[in-house]
Amino acid sequence: MKDANKGSAAALDGRGLRIGIVQARFNEDITDALATACLGELGSLGVAGEDIDHIGVPGALEVPIALQALAERNRYHALIALGCIIRGETYHFELVANESGAGVSRVALDYRMPIANAILTTENLEQAVARQTDKGRDAARVAVEMARLLAPADRP
Repeated sequence: MKDANKGSAAALDGRGLRIGIVQARFNEDITDALATACLGELGSLGVAGEDIDHIGVPGALEVPIALQALAERNRYHALIALGCIIRGETYHFELVANESGAGVSRVALDYRMPIANAILTTENLEQAVARQTDKGRDAARVAVEMARLLAPADRP
Protein backbone atom coordinates (compact mmCIF):
# COMPACT_ATOMS: atom_id res chain seq x y z
CA MET A 1 0.00 0.00 0.00
CA LYS A 2 1.29 3.44 -0.94
CA ASP A 3 1.98 5.89 1.90
CA ALA A 4 -0.34 8.89 1.46
CA ASN A 5 2.22 11.19 3.10
CA LYS A 6 5.14 10.04 0.96
CA GLY A 7 6.43 12.86 -1.21
CA SER A 8 4.42 15.50 0.63
CA ALA A 9 7.33 17.97 0.49
CA ALA A 10 7.22 17.83 -3.31
CA ALA A 11 3.44 18.22 -3.17
CA LEU A 12 3.93 21.48 -1.29
CA ASP A 13 6.44 22.98 -3.73
CA GLY A 14 4.76 26.07 -5.12
CA ARG A 15 7.57 27.12 -7.44
CA GLY A 16 6.27 27.86 -10.92
CA LEU A 17 2.60 27.71 -9.93
CA ARG A 18 0.14 30.46 -10.76
CA ILE A 19 -2.54 31.02 -8.15
CA GLY A 20 -5.68 33.16 -8.27
CA ILE A 21 -7.28 34.39 -5.06
CA VAL A 22 -10.81 35.75 -4.71
CA GLN A 23 -11.43 37.55 -1.42
CA ALA A 24 -14.84 38.67 -0.19
CA ARG A 25 -14.76 42.11 1.44
CA PHE A 26 -17.71 41.47 3.77
CA ASN A 27 -16.29 40.98 7.31
CA GLU A 28 -13.17 42.63 5.95
CA ASP A 29 -11.05 42.43 9.10
CA ILE A 30 -11.38 38.64 9.02
CA THR A 31 -10.93 38.26 5.26
CA ASP A 32 -7.89 40.56 5.31
CA ALA A 33 -6.34 38.35 8.00
CA LEU A 34 -7.17 35.24 5.94
CA ALA A 35 -5.51 36.84 2.91
CA THR A 36 -2.41 37.91 4.85
CA ALA A 37 -1.91 34.39 6.22
CA CYS A 38 -2.63 32.82 2.83
CA LEU A 39 -0.23 35.08 0.92
CA GLY A 40 2.48 34.56 3.52
CA GLU A 41 2.14 30.79 3.29
CA LEU A 42 2.11 30.84 -0.52
CA GLY A 43 5.38 32.76 -0.38
CA SER A 44 6.91 30.29 2.06
CA LEU A 45 5.89 27.46 -0.29
CA GLY A 46 7.75 29.13 -3.15
CA VAL A 47 4.91 30.74 -5.10
CA ALA A 48 6.31 33.97 -6.58
CA GLY A 49 4.41 37.15 -5.84
CA GLU A 50 4.09 37.93 -9.54
CA ASP A 51 2.38 34.55 -10.03
CA ILE A 52 -0.46 35.44 -7.65
CA ASP A 53 -3.52 37.41 -8.76
CA HIS A 54 -5.62 38.63 -5.84
CA ILE A 55 -9.02 40.18 -6.47
CA GLY A 56 -11.77 41.39 -4.19
CA VAL A 57 -15.55 41.00 -4.46
CA PRO A 58 -18.33 42.36 -2.24
CA GLY A 59 -19.26 39.16 -0.40
CA ALA A 60 -19.28 35.37 -0.32
CA LEU A 61 -22.12 35.06 -2.84
CA GLU A 62 -19.98 36.86 -5.44
CA VAL A 63 -16.95 34.62 -4.92
CA PRO A 64 -18.06 31.76 -7.24
CA ILE A 65 -18.68 33.97 -10.28
CA ALA A 66 -15.28 35.60 -9.83
CA LEU A 67 -13.66 32.16 -9.49
CA GLN A 68 -15.42 31.12 -12.68
CA ALA A 69 -14.06 34.16 -14.52
CA LEU A 70 -10.54 33.31 -13.36
CA ALA A 71 -10.94 29.63 -14.27
CA GLU A 72 -12.04 30.59 -17.78
CA ARG A 73 -8.73 32.37 -18.34
CA ASN A 74 -6.93 28.99 -18.21
CA ARG A 75 -3.99 30.77 -16.58
CA TYR A 76 -4.03 29.32 -13.07
CA HIS A 77 -2.93 26.04 -11.56
CA ALA A 78 -5.25 26.56 -8.57
CA LEU A 79 -7.64 29.09 -7.09
CA ILE A 80 -8.40 30.13 -3.53
CA ALA A 81 -11.71 31.40 -2.12
CA LEU A 82 -11.52 33.61 0.96
CA GLY A 83 -14.52 34.85 2.89
CA CYS A 84 -16.31 34.93 6.21
CA ILE A 85 -19.95 34.29 6.95
CA ILE A 86 -21.03 34.78 10.56
CA ARG A 87 -24.39 33.45 11.70
CA GLY A 88 -26.98 36.09 12.37
CA GLU A 89 -30.56 35.96 13.55
CA THR A 90 -32.09 35.13 10.17
CA TYR A 91 -31.98 32.38 7.57
CA HIS A 92 -29.61 34.51 5.48
CA PHE A 93 -26.58 32.74 7.01
CA GLU A 94 -27.71 29.35 5.68
CA LEU A 95 -28.50 30.77 2.27
CA VAL A 96 -25.13 32.48 1.86
CA ALA A 97 -23.14 29.58 3.34
CA ASN A 98 -24.89 26.92 1.26
CA GLU A 99 -24.96 28.81 -2.02
CA SER A 100 -21.39 30.09 -1.86
CA GLY A 101 -20.10 26.63 -0.95
CA ALA A 102 -22.08 24.98 -3.75
CA GLY A 103 -20.89 27.61 -6.21
CA VAL A 104 -17.23 27.10 -5.32
CA SER A 105 -17.59 23.33 -5.71
CA ARG A 106 -19.39 23.70 -9.02
CA VAL A 107 -16.65 25.87 -10.50
CA ALA A 108 -13.99 23.41 -9.31
CA LEU A 109 -15.79 20.47 -10.89
CA ASP A 110 -16.90 22.26 -14.08
CA TYR A 111 -13.38 23.52 -14.80
CA ARG A 112 -11.43 20.63 -13.21
CA MET A 113 -9.69 23.37 -11.27
CA PRO A 114 -8.44 22.90 -7.71
CA ILE A 115 -10.07 25.49 -5.48
CA ALA A 116 -9.15 25.81 -1.83
CA ASN A 117 -12.33 26.94 -0.08
CA ALA A 118 -11.49 29.11 2.91
CA ILE A 119 -14.86 30.78 3.26
CA LEU A 120 -15.30 30.59 7.02
CA THR A 121 -18.76 29.81 8.35
CA THR A 122 -18.89 30.54 12.06
CA GLU A 123 -21.38 31.10 14.82
CA ASN A 124 -19.76 34.32 16.00
CA LEU A 125 -16.90 36.76 15.50
CA GLU A 126 -14.73 35.08 18.14
CA GLN A 127 -14.79 31.79 16.21
CA ALA A 128 -13.87 33.60 13.01
CA VAL A 129 -10.93 35.37 14.65
CA ALA A 130 -9.74 32.07 16.14
CA ARG A 131 -9.69 30.45 12.68
CA GLN A 132 -8.55 33.26 10.38
CA THR A 133 -4.79 32.62 10.41
CA ASP A 134 -4.81 28.82 10.34
CA LYS A 135 -7.47 28.68 7.62
CA GLY A 136 -5.60 31.21 5.50
CA ARG A 137 -2.43 29.12 5.72
CA ASP A 138 -4.38 25.90 5.12
CA ALA A 139 -5.90 27.36 1.95
CA ALA A 140 -2.44 28.07 0.54
CA ARG A 141 -1.24 24.53 1.29
CA VAL A 142 -4.38 22.95 -0.16
CA ALA A 143 -4.08 25.01 -3.36
CA VAL A 144 -0.44 24.06 -3.88
CA GLU A 145 -0.91 20.39 -3.06
CA MET A 146 -3.97 20.02 -5.27
CA ALA A 147 -2.30 21.94 -8.12
CA ARG A 148 0.57 19.44 -7.99
CA LEU A 149 -1.81 16.50 -7.78
CA LEU A 150 -3.92 17.60 -10.75
CA ALA A 151 -1.12 19.32 -12.71
CA PRO A 152 -2.65 19.50 -16.18
CA ALA A 153 -0.26 19.09 -19.06
CA ASP A 154 -2.07 21.79 -21.03
CA ARG A 155 -1.84 24.49 -18.36
CA PRO A 156 1.49 26.34 -18.30
